Amino acid sequence: MAKKFLLLASLLFAGAVQAAQPAPAPATAPDADGFKEPLKQLTFNPGLDQREFERSTLSALEVYDPLESWNRRVYHFNYRFDEWVFLPVVHGYEFITPRFVRSGVSNFFGNLGDISNLFNSALQFKGKRSLQVAGRLALNTTVGIAGLWDPATKLGLPKQTEDFGQTLGFYGVHSGPYLVLPFLGPSNLRDTTGLVADFSVESAVNFLNVSQESSRHPEIYALRVVDKRYVNSFRYGQLNSPFEYEKVRYVYTESRKLQIAE
Repeated sequence: MAKKFLLLASLLFAGAVQAAQPAPAPATAPDADGFKEPLKQLTFNPGLDQREFERSTLSALEVYDPLESWNRRVYHFNYRFDEWVFLPVVHGYEFITPRFVRSGVSNFFGNLGDISNLFNSALQFKGKRSLQVAGRLALNTTVGIAGLWDPATKLGLPKQTEDFGQTLGFYGVHSGPYLVLPFLGPSNLRDTTGLVADFSVESAVNFLNVSQESSRHPEIYALRVVDKRYVNSFRYGQLNSPFEYEKVRYVYTESRKLQIAE
């Protein structure tokens, strides 16, 4: 009798424990919107070729370009001028001058450019950068013998680039319409105005008497233009795309935003 009583009590206790345990949660059903398996909702156009794909992505590269028709003509002109005139002149310059001479020329004109860099750094209240540019200018002009050498970079004062277009952007001036300048390439209305201002500042300062001598010896301007193209690694057609114009326009616009924001 006692055994039956103990067995009955054990069964009742086990049932009570099982009833007290929470019921298992039901399995989560997939969302009706398909986000559990998004690939099942995708459709593809089997006839889509590479050109159609690039054209479909150009909306992400849109830039305010109301003068696009004119800009494309200038871009094509620059392309041909670069191919038939500019680059052959640069190749001839490389052929007849040793590398150390070309480096000296680039350093010299780069040192002149630090005048504009210092001016614009100060206008943007970039105190640390202004001191660095001033240090570069003083060191390269003296120890570097008028800028022919660049000891400042080796001493931890790298080249800093600031122009009046960046200064205008710093003060909130909108870039305005995109422009392609003859010979000079990508720009916009704000940056074109900045180019004029930078040139005016450099002429007014007349550092090392270069501006005055350049007015009497135009070959100095010519050498500076050739050097500017020599140090620029961009080559038309290197993107190997029928949409090179759009890509160059977009990259220029976005890079200017980053330069202004830094």
